Amino acid sequence: MSDPVNDYALDLIWRNGRTYNGWLDKPVPETLIRAVYDLTKMGPTSANCCPSRFVFINSPEAKKRLSPHLSEGNREKTMNAPWVCIVATDMMFHEKIPQLFPHNPGAKDWFKDKDKRRETADRNGTLQGAYLIMAARALGLDCGPMSGFSQDGVDMEFFSNKEETKHWRSNFLVAIGHGDDSTIFDRSPRLSFDEACQIL
Repeated sequence: MSDPVNDYALDLIWRNGRTYNGWLDKPVPETLIRAVYDLTKMGPTSANCCPSRFVFINSPEAKKRLSPHLSEGNREKTMNAPWVCIVATDMMFHEKIPQLFPHNPGAKDWFKDKDKRRETADRNGTLQGAYLIMAARALGLDCGPMSGFSQDGVDMEFFSNKEETKHWRSNFLVAIGHGDDSTIFDRSPRLSFDEACQIL
């Protein structure tokens, strides 16, 4: 049986983790972003289907392409973040099942039905986006996840013009960096166990 992580780790990832709206002028190297993904990919998905695709935006040129598709309230804080990740979902994820689920490559056929494939992609892709946030926090970074953007606009700008990305669909965005504590709001309430849970 594994021992639980210590209180420092729980504070870092969960209790003190916040959604940031501004960023310190502190660099985040690409090696750290790659380390975030290397943790993220270890999270469980159905049949190890791994439908999420991550577009990490850092260059001014790429940010300029993203900017018109952001809601007005999200634009400045997103453009000022060292990195912005488009958490996307590959709607043809099942093509990689033989690679990812080698003990049962025929599992690819479980997802022939388009509606079932979309349901699986949406559920597991969102899970992987959450893993990304927790992985970033675990490595000392802060995040600002958001959904205030034009999905159609982002998909057209970043995915439609390449064969390998034409089946990708944006899910949500995550700004990543070292957060400025002056930009966070007071902690909002959470539901108690008795309000949110049942034991049967």
